[in-house]
Amino acid sequence: MHIDARTLDNNSLIEGDLCIIGTGAAGISMALEWIGSGRNVIMLEGGGFDVEARMQALYKGESLDRPYYPLHAARLHYFGGTTGHWAGYCSTFDPIDFEKRDWVPHSGWPITKAQMDPFYARANKLLELGPYEYGAEYFEKQDPEVKRLPLDGKVIYPKMWQFSPPTRMGTLYRDPILKAENVRLYTYAKVVEVVPNRDITAIEGLRVKTIEGREHQVRAKHYVMACGTIHNARLLLASNSRAPNGIGNQNDLVGRFFQEHFEIMAAQLSLEKPQPFRLYTIPAAGPVRARAELALTAEVQRKHKILNGTASLSPGVITGREQSRFATFSPDAVANVRSRKGKSQSQAVSGPLPPETSYILTTRQEQSPNPESRIVLGTEKDELGMPLANLRWKFTKLDKRSIRIFYELLGQEMGRAGLGRVQMMDWLLDKDDDSWPSILAAGWHHMGTARMHDDPKQGVVDANCKVHGLSNLFVAGDAVYTTSGAVNPTLTVVAVALRLSDHLKNKVLV
Repeated sequence: MHIDARTLDNNSLIEGDLCIIGTGAAGISMALEWIGSGRNVIMLEGGGFDVEARMQALYKGESLDRPYYPLHAARLHYFGGTTGHWAGYCSTFDPIDFEKRDWVPHSGWPITKAQMDPFYARANKLLELGPYEYGAEYFEKQDPEVKRLPLDGKVIYPKMWQFSPPTRMGTLYRDPILKAENVRLYTYAKVVEVVPNRDITAIEGLRVKTIEGREHQVRAKHYVMACGTIHNARLLLASNSRAPNGIGNQNDLVGRFFQEHFEIMAAQLSLEKPQPFRLYTIPAAGPVRARAELALTAEVQRKHKILNGTASLSPGVITGREQSRFATFSPDAVANVRSRKGKSQSQAVSGPLPPETSYILTTRQEQSPNPESRIVLGTEKDELGMPLANLRWKFTKLDKRSIRIFYELLGQEMGRAGLGRVQMMDWLLDKDDDSWPSILAAGWHHMGTARMHDDPKQGVVDANCKVHGLSNLFVAGDAVYTTSGAVNPTLTVVAVALRLSDHLKNKVLV
């Protein structure tokens, strides 16, 4: 059922068993699980069913320390959320990504890759991917022309991605949700405050506003915040009428540990002779669309004490005229943000690579979790009176060191195998230089800010995504990530949401 909150009488009361705030990948994945459950489910979407400049303006904010994409364009404020502009890249985190790594401060999830596998498999289906297979061996068996480069598998291996069409969740799953008798979707229902009880042990309600100024109250037994990394943190911090520091922020952790993926040209690969690169490209058609990137094994990461990362290959040469996507993305392009991101990324890598001998190597690497990298509230407010969220994106020495060592090792292995040589770009050559070049870009991947940890002094939510100290408030999506891995986050976002949904069904709303 769909209700436009702008049509409700002012001060209406909305009640249910479970309230899901946000209708992106996490919120829709959860709602689908509750259809026909017999529970009264409320979904709250701040926007409508399409991009609107006025709604996107509610997501404005500033990057205070370094260039970044316009914050109001980096996430979409309507039903389906940012799945409306993603390019469909999907892969699982590696087992090492969940582990405590003594060389990566603040690493270590309270769950493991093995525990996530069943949910990854279910997420694969929701995102219209192929079989739950992410080993190169599977894809090599499907096609004799798919072959990995003859590199030492104990050092470098092909990390596999599968590619969603991409699934526009707001389009594909709109009808099932609207037709569900027990699910009520409210559009233009922007949550502006999460209200705890006086003891701050549970949430007693939500304040919702429409863009025209009407206000409503929402009450449910349990609440799930699925607003995305930046806006989950923003809403928690801004909900300070009873908790002065914000909801769940008793240990000053909400908003901290913001992470992105570094995406940057890093090196030139020159081969002695052309190699079969079909494994490393996205096929233009076929029942399963997949591609490999070059990655270092967990054993090598441990030995050299570096972060997880990959390198993708595209034919061509580095000219020195390359620009960061931060510089080329227009802040006026909000209405076209879906096509711009999806088109630019997919076209750059689709189709078979010609028999080239020169390739550009582009890094995708995790960011070391850093408490000083964070979302903070600004003094400026949006049209509904909420403080805007600003970004303080901070790096560590480990971030750049990891990229440099990655390419040193890749160059050694290419030479040892007699394949060719790797020439690092100048910005990586000086081991004592911690600065970053102007071509730095990122993946539009926001993670952290409500991190998962069983110790409330080290995380905002526990292993079941429940906010520490509050009995009925949960966080879904990539805000709960403890570390960011080296892969695009959407598949894990859906898997974590499905795991949370199972927990609510089996242990909470029984």
